[in-house]
Amino acid sequence: MSKHQINPNNWISQYSDYLFNFTVTRVSDRVIAQDLVSETFLAGLKSMANFKGEASERTWLVSILKRKIIDHYRRINSNKGKAEVRMSYSSDSDAEGNWLEERIADPFDKTAEDTLVNSELGDAIYNCLDKLPQKQAEVFKMKTIMGYDTETICNELGITASNLWVIIHRARTALADCIEKNWF
Repeated sequence: MSKHQINPNNWISQYSDYLFNFTVTRVSDRVIAQDLVSETFLAGLKSMANFKGEASERTWLVSILKRKIIDHYRRINSNKGKAEVRMSYSSDSDAEGNWLEERIADPFDKTAEDTLVNSELGDAIYNCLDKLPQKQAEVFKMKTIMGYDTETICNELGITASNLWVIIHRARTALADCIEKNWF
């Protein structure tokens, strides 16, 4: 018997804000984020029979959403979607397919001060990201925030690994300077 039950009637009230915030930080466009969350809910409805209950309902929806985000980047960056995309799974567990996200601390287990500091820092980071050249910001988000591997990013954006690391270095340097000036 599964540990978790699925209830699509509560998805919007329980998960839409979380999924939207998760998405908008990765695509930096509110309309696209809304579309991807909607697509996630539709895909979840279509694949309800595949829900095994081995993870929470939210984790299952996030895994669908991650695929939608990857598909989005593949559509806008690859040559007719021919780039190969690999998903990162935890390899230190006997259970196949466990997302690394399932192993992090609960984001709701924070003090008000932690939340305020994290919120202010997050705002400062995203404000600084907006000031970077588009390609630098995109590469930084894919590598650092979304955790894509080098090969995936290079395939998606049509760049070499050495070019990727130059872009990452420049983005990190510019972000560090910007955050030091605007947040501290």
